[in-house]
Amino acid sequence: MIRVLLAEDQGMMRGALALLLGLEPDIEVVAQVGRGDEVVVAAAAATPDVALLDIEMPGLSGLDAAAQLRTAAPACKVLILTTFGRPGYLRRAMDAGARGFLVKDGPVEELAEAIRRVLAGHTVIDPALAAAALAAGPNPLTEREREVLASAADGATIADLATRLHLSESTVRNYLSAAIGKTGTRNRMEAVQTARAQGWL
Repeated sequence: MIRVLLAEDQGMMRGALALLLGLEPDIEVVAQVGRGDEVVVAAAAATPDVALLDIEMPGLSGLDAAAQLRTAAPACKVLILTTFGRPGYLRRAMDAGARGFLVKDGPVEELAEAIRRVLAGHTVIDPALAAAALAAGPNPLTEREREVLASAADGATIADLATRLHLSESTVRNYLSAAIGKTGTRNRMEAVQTARAQGWL
């Protein structure tokens, strides 16, 4: 049996996925969590072969949980399953060690087959998303620019951002200016929207 950990913050979706995957003769859902920061603990307890992770979860994103699993449970293969088919997410998932990336609108049979293929050592990526990621190119933002831009998403002032991030106000302005330039936008809120749409944040 293929042992699967399922991480999905929407209870109804999580239950439906567990039920449908449980109908497969060779798949057993051995753990279910609704928060990203519960993934590593659940994996340590249940020793799954494959972790099926949503991206946007409370506590920790699926992308960050995937990166943690690579260290904490290197034998566990990660498959990202998300509503948000953004090109930048695909690149970040692969960088975090994920072996598969699918969007949620596919049939459950396709998901079950992807789980088998990932466990067998293959990489499984939604074809349309792979094409979009290639067309979009790499994330132009540095790690620090991403951090500052993400922190600016709530409309905080430069002074507030500087305090929050332990940076000088001029440094915050420089990072925001660079992010605005790289996203081809007119202000930081447009930069946040563009970066989110591309999956860069």
